[in-house]
Amino acid sequence: MDVSADGELVGRVIGSEEASPLAFHVGISPEHAIQLDEVLATRRTLPDGRVVTLSGVVSRVTAVHEGASFGSDVYLIADGILPAQVFETAEVLVTRVDPEIYVPPTPGAGVVRAEGEARDMALSFDRMDRRIPIGLGRDGQALFANLEFLDGTRGAHVNISGISGVATKTSYATFLLHSLFNSGALGAEAVNTKALIFNVKGEDLLFLDRPNNRLDDAQRALYARLRLPAEPFGSVAVFAPPRRNDPNAGPDVASRSTGVRSFYWTLVEFCTEELLPFVFADVEDERQQYTMIVHHITHRLRHEHRPVGDDGAIKLGADGAVMRSFGDLVDQLVALVSDDDTREEWAGRATTMGTVNAFVRRLISAKMRLGQLIRGDVARRAVHRIDTGGAQVTVVDLHNLHDRAQRFVVGVTLRQEFERKESSGSARPLLFVVLDELNKYAPREGSSPIKEILLDVAERGRSLGVILIGAQQTASEVERRVFANAAVRVVGRLDPAEAARAEYGFLPEAHRRRATIARPGTMFVNQPEIPVPLVVEFPFPAWATRPSEATAAPSLTGRPDDPFDGLI
Repeated sequence: MDVSADGELVGRVIGSEEASPLAFHVGISPEHAIQLDEVLATRRTLPDGRVVTLSGVVSRVTAVHEGASFGSDVYLIADGILPAQVFETAEVLVTRVDPEIYVPPTPGAGVVRAEGEARDMALSFDRMDRRIPIGLGRDGQALFANLEFLDGTRGAHVNISGISGVATKTSYATFLLHSLFNSGALGAEAVNTKALIFNVKGEDLLFLDRPNNRLDDAQRALYARLRLPAEPFGSVAVFAPPRRNDPNAGPDVASRSTGVRSFYWTLVEFCTEELLPFVFADVEDERQQYTMIVHHITHRLRHEHRPVGDDGAIKLGADGAVMRSFGDLVDQLVALVSDDDTREEWAGRATTMGTVNAFVRRLISAKMRLGQLIRGDVARRAVHRIDTGGAQVTVVDLHNLHDRAQRFVVGVTLRQEFERKESSGSARPLLFVVLDELNKYAPREGSSPIKEILLDVAERGRSLGVILIGAQQTASEVERRVFANAAVRVVGRLDPAEAARAEYGFLPEAHRRRATIARPGTMFVNQPEIPVPLVVEFPFPAWATRPSEATAAPSLTGRPDDPFDGLI
């Protein structure tokens, strides 16, 4: 005997198509309409009396004329000459079998919409002790992710893929942060949990603490359904690189005049913290040998530099010339490795002139790109480094920097935060790192200092409480080990050629096709406990995403003791 699950009967399991414990087809009754992504359920009673409930998500809906043999029959049917009727079917991909007795549903069994507790069971939400809203489903109800696969308890990391400007990757990443901080899933931990966001496109992320003037009542209602406040982030610190040739190192921003601090590294810090390898942080050609020179000089700089004054200037050795800029240091290093008398001491013994010249060319090309970031000419100030300790969300603006300078900042900052978490000996409080253009920093081919750090984050960050929310246009170009360690994978609008790549094997064929036409705000979210990706829509950001959307002036956040804070 077969019974219907509780709820509104919308159809029956079809007998002309194979039904399995993993998928079945439903003949939809004429009185109902079923759309993609709806959650349906059916039941089967076993010979021993046990009842098995099979629930799933609609992945395909079709309609045919039964009784028609040719395409042109549609006109005869429409005129009433040829008898036929419209028959709609839905394919259901099973997401839950309860109890776990994998038998197929029986043809003719009633199928109902899964609502309330039945919907929660179908999507395994009832198994999630701590869950966060990830958006709204087709039925307008909240969809969730298990926090245990985000905070390192059972897994970690999020990866977001999609076409630039259409897939809204950064908007969804910030929405996830908003949900993490405000859903209550983190409990008392939420106050101390931090986020580090690298801003690479315009000044769009510099206003996360400002209300969005485009948010209307309809969008506020969506936040209410998710039980999230429709408000901006409450605690935000913004860091920007200093303006070029500015002796005061004021932040290089155009649209925000307050609450922004500049960041740079002194020449003393550059030598002491061994930052030279990050000057060469683009992907290395493994045939090149100049990296040996880089590491040799890095060691020499650490031990040979001497601080001069309080502005971060240095000299090499007791009798060396004073250097107050990165350009000065570059010129000095070029002279040391080019001179026959000092080459072996600074470049190492096993180096050829070809290798030395390769090193010199790359170092000289970095002089102009990094000059504003590595300084020995700014009066000593208490805060000039990127610091995630002051505010809940730290935004690091990179958009005005050359690609090579962006790599330097990302690499040095990630290393600093990773080492800080290692030294703390505790995974709490959590640090979420939002990094767009992940394929640039952790490409599939080659090696670099940044890529090694990101591999460390992907493979060991879970145990240290460093969670990566990485985004890119093409997951196929990202280092496999970084991508594979993401417990939650999100896809927005995809290029058709990219959608066919093996990296998107977690998407059923129907979802791959849909991803090529998805509109902004629609994301496909795959997580370990649910075998089918959830199609979610998330509300318009409650925080300003560009200067024109910002309303009230921000309050200064972070440390108030910096006399240069907000200097433009």
